[in-house]
Amino acid sequence: MNLTASEKYALKAYTWNFPLLGEVGYKGFFDFKKGEKEAAVLKNKNYDVEYAPVSAWSTLGWFRDPIFSGMLRRNEGQLAELIIHEMTHATIYLKSSVDFNENLASAVGETGAEKFLAFKYGVASKELETYLHEQEDYNRFAKHMLEGTRQLDSLYHSMESKPDLEKEKLKTEMISSIVVSLDTISFFNSRYKTRFNNETLPGNAYFLSFVRYDAQKEEMKKELNGKFGGAIKSYLSSLENGR
Repeated sequence: MNLTASEKYALKAYTWNFPLLGEVGYKGFFDFKKGEKEAAVLKNKNYDVEYAPVSAWSTLGWFRDPIFSGMLRRNEGQLAELIIHEMTHATIYLKSSVDFNENLASAVGETGAEKFLAFKYGVASKELETYLHEQEDYNRFAKHMLEGTRQLDSLYHSMESKPDLEKEKLKTEMISSIVVSLDTISFFNSRYKTRFNNETLPGNAYFLSFVRYDAQKEEMKKELNGKFGGAIKSYLSSLENGR
C-alpha cells in the first residue's frame, strides 16, 4: 500500500524523510492496518489523503526485487513497462528528488516497453499497436489531470483569504468540473471517461500523483529519443555522470 497526502487548499505534498532517500512524498506499507492508521492521523490534521495499493516497488538496487503473480495479469507491454520502470530506480535514484526519479522511470519504462515489443513482435505487430493505444489513452488522461492541477493551483492562490467553508465549495466545484470534462476527450477505450463514476471525487493528493509521474515525462522522452537516439543506457549514464 502507498500513502500520499497534500495540504487541503494547496497543491503541496506532505513529505517524509528517510535515510539515504532523503525527502519523499509517499510512504509504503506492507501492513494495511498500520498504513490506514497513519492515513487517519493525517486526515485528522486536515490533509487530503490517498491510500491505495501499488503494483510494484524498488529497493533501489540493494536487493533483488520480486515479481508478483498479480503483475502477470498485465499484458506484455504493461508488464515490461512496470519492470523497466522499477529497474530504472535501481539504476539511478537522486536523493530528495522524487518527482525527477518517478518521471524518469515513467519515461524510460514506456520507451523500454515499446522497444521490447517492437523487438519481440515487430514494429507493425498487434501487440505493439495495443500497447501504444493504451499509452495514448493514459497520456491523454494524464494531460487532462495535469491541466487540472494548474487550474486548482490558480484557484487556491486566488482564495487564500476566503473562509474554509467557501474554499471547500469552490474546490469541490473545480474538481467536479475537471472530472466531468473527461467526457470531452477521445479515448480508444472508454474506461477513463467512467473512471470516477462509482467513486468519490479525487483530492489534491491524487492530482499531485500526475505531477510526480507525468509532468516531466514527455520532455525526458524527447531528450532520450532526440539527443540520445533512443539509447536508454547512454541516457541514464549521462544523468548519472551529471551530463
